[in-house]
Amino acid sequence: MSPAPRPLIPANAQNHYEVGPEDLPLSCPMPEMYLWNSHPRVYLPIEAAGWAKCPYCGAEYTLRSAQSEPADSADYVPLGDGSDPGAP
Repeated sequence: MSPAPRPLIPANAQNHYEVGPEDLPLSCPMPEMYLWNSHPRVYLPIEAAGWAKCPYCGAEYTLRSAQSEPADSADYVPLGDGSDPGAP
């Protein structure tokens, strides 16, 4: 039995997203986001600088390293890693 798919998150709901290597190549909106109320998908070059800003919605993305942990888990939105930290 395969695990239940993760629910989609609203596109453009935040101004900042922290993403990891598993989310590359990076696009806005990301594959885990609803698309029906969003702008066209655009790919963002984040690898070199570690930061990118969407020209459509202004969402900012920061690339975290594979080993780093978020400094403040209240602001952290895990994307693309398949884990659910709130699961029992």
